Amino acid sequence: MTSRTTACGLDCYDACKIIVEEDRFSKIKGDAVHPAGNGALCTLLNKSIHQETRIESARIDGQDVSMDEAMKAVANAFKQERALLWRGSGNMGVMQEVTNLFMKKVSGTLTHGSLCDGAGDAGIEKGRGVNRTLPIEQIKKADTVVVWGRNITVTNAHMMPFIEGKNIIVIDPVKTAIAKKAEVHLQIDPRTDYYLAMSLARLICLEGSQDTKWIKKFTRGYEAFYDLMQKYPLEDTLEHIGIGEAELRLVLNYLRDKKVVFLVGTGVQKYVTGASTLHAIDSLAAVLGLFGKEGSGVHYLGNSKLGFQNPFWVKSETVSKATTPFSDFDTVLVQGGNPAESMPDSTRVREELNKVENLIYFGLYENETSKRAKIVIPAKTFFEKDDVRLSYGHQYIEKMNRVVQSEIGISEYDFTKKLFDAFGFKGLESEASYIKRWLGQCIEENGHYISPAYEEIPYSEGFGEDGDDVFEWITVYDHDFIHDEKLWLLSPKTNKALNTQFKRDNKVQLHPSLGYAEGEMVSITSEYGTVDLEVVPNEDLHLNCVVVTSNTLGLNILTPSIVSDEGENACYQEVKITVHPHPGYQKGSDRSL
Repeated sequence: MTSRTTACGLDCYDACKIIVEEDRFSKIKGDAVHPAGNGALCTLLNKSIHQETRIESARIDGQDVSMDEAMKAVANAFKQERALLWRGSGNMGVMQEVTNLFMKKVSGTLTHGSLCDGAGDAGIEKGRGVNRTLPIEQIKKADTVVVWGRNITVTNAHMMPFIEGKNIIVIDPVKTAIAKKAEVHLQIDPRTDYYLAMSLARLICLEGSQDTKWIKKFTRGYEAFYDLMQKYPLEDTLEHIGIGEAELRLVLNYLRDKKVVFLVGTGVQKYVTGASTLHAIDSLAAVLGLFGKEGSGVHYLGNSKLGFQNPFWVKSETVSKATTPFSDFDTVLVQGGNPAESMPDSTRVREELNKVENLIYFGLYENETSKRAKIVIPAKTFFEKDDVRLSYGHQYIEKMNRVVQSEIGISEYDFTKKLFDAFGFKGLESEASYIKRWLGQCIEENGHYISPAYEEIPYSEGFGEDGDDVFEWITVYDHDFIHDEKLWLLSPKTNKALNTQFKRDNKVQLHPSLGYAEGEMVSITSEYGTVDLEVVPNEDLHLNCVVVTSNTLGLNILTPSIVSDEGENACYQEVKITVHPHPGYQKGSDRSL
């Protein structure tokens, strides 16, 4: 039996290498010798991706048409004056960006900013100058691993073998599965991560445990950082965070004179203050002197394209991805995304999309956006085309090989080539040449492709792009404590879906102290809208929050159209809600939505 390899294109840290038996496509497995994959695959790959019903035919105005007819309609739509490309993260291969080259030719508009991690990335760059990925091998060498706002058993399961036998500290408003196994779980109030980082740093400095030698050599602005810490008296700040000083000191026992890695998730930065939060966490790591040392550092979502020359980068007009004004455009191409459901403030987004004359959806599955589209173009899965997979979680790069032949859909490259041909544009290279260019920039080592930005121990020589700069401390924070009786809305991922892709839900997790029974219908209301959901009691939640996972239908009716102070990131959790019994619900009635 012969087999071929490819890599997972789903939006995940792990970017697993996949072995596909050619005669049994449904029988896939992880590559046991791949450094990051552990030979295992998640439920989404083993099950969900094979069960999801695909869009198989192109459509115009709801009627099935041939691909040629649909592509002619797409070309005509792009003859309009104002055109926008809005790209989601449904497929993480580098070839997704080839459509940028066509948008440049027609003077189209792209997006800037992020729905996911932009605020945190901006905060990291404020301190380090550049966001380098901490290699997973360094995580394995740590003594203590602090899992901070990151539910790794759901979003980063292949990290688990790398933290076995470590001292585990978890910081999260929810008692996650990893929190239940940890030495310490700080179940802090939502949106207080910044204050916790500053309080830990202050306590370290008060007791003289800071790495003074490293600070003097590799940082600038420590005095201003020290002054900022003084703004937060421990007693008042810890009361706001929701923990005691004894808990804080217990954590310090696992940080002093240890090799420490912070595994930081996007949950801490889904607020307007997100950049400051990551900058503060980085500053805490700097107080301990954790950068540039073996088995130590901060692992967030790295810049996967760092060190690459991107052949698809173009200079163009852009609009904010998180607050896109769709109705400003005659033609909107939505590629690999579902903005009608995944963007904040769904009510506004849907109203905007409904006003677009030529809404084009280019993707795999039916969703709230495809149902609104005038033209629907079915895409190919990542099993059905060649590509290159970078990772924001580790340094390994994978060639994505076509392992399945299918007549369904069209690849992003072929989509772009058809449009180049329709307009008579020149300059598009072959698909193979682009893939060769990406892989040709990689380091080849022990049979693996490695990012050209890879450093065994990042920041060991210094900071900035060339390693000749210093770390800049956080010295300004202009926000105050927030106190009211409403509950914070948390919207983490679930292992059943990737945001609005795959299994959808209609549940809200509430702490039992709120008095609602399992299966009861409630109305969740923010200043932006109301969603009716079914209750799942969960005593693992902080008393000040509710959890509605990101795959929940209607979730983003509740969330705001605002962006972070820095990084132009969506602020899904910068919202408080109230919970009320659903007016039409009676015990024993049908609870379905």
